[in-house]
Amino acid sequence: MTVIIANDTPPAIRGLLKRWFIEPRPNVFVGSVNTRTRSKTLEYIRRNAPGLGLLVIGTDRSSQGFSIECFGVTLRRPVRLSGLQVLAEAWSEMEATEVG
Repeated sequence: MTVIIANDTPPAIRGLLKRWFIEPRPNVFVGSVNTRTRSKTLEYIRRNAPGLGLLVIGTDRSSQGFSIECFGVTLRRPVRLSGLQVLAEAWSEMEATEVG
């Protein structure tokens, strides 16, 4: 299974993604494609929409069963903690002082 979360997907890229994925919400694509199809699709998107931010969660043989990748500018970044991948949100100094 693959989940792709994009920022402001152009119509041509959205049409391409709808060939293999469903779009349950705007700019969120979910589908079961093999690793090669996933990598070829992401390669095409990165080549033809270089400014597009993508968060890709896909099936993997890791202990978690999935991997997380980011391309372009996204609000969350994958971070490895104790061997596990988690998503970190971008914090500004003001937010950090308000929380703590």
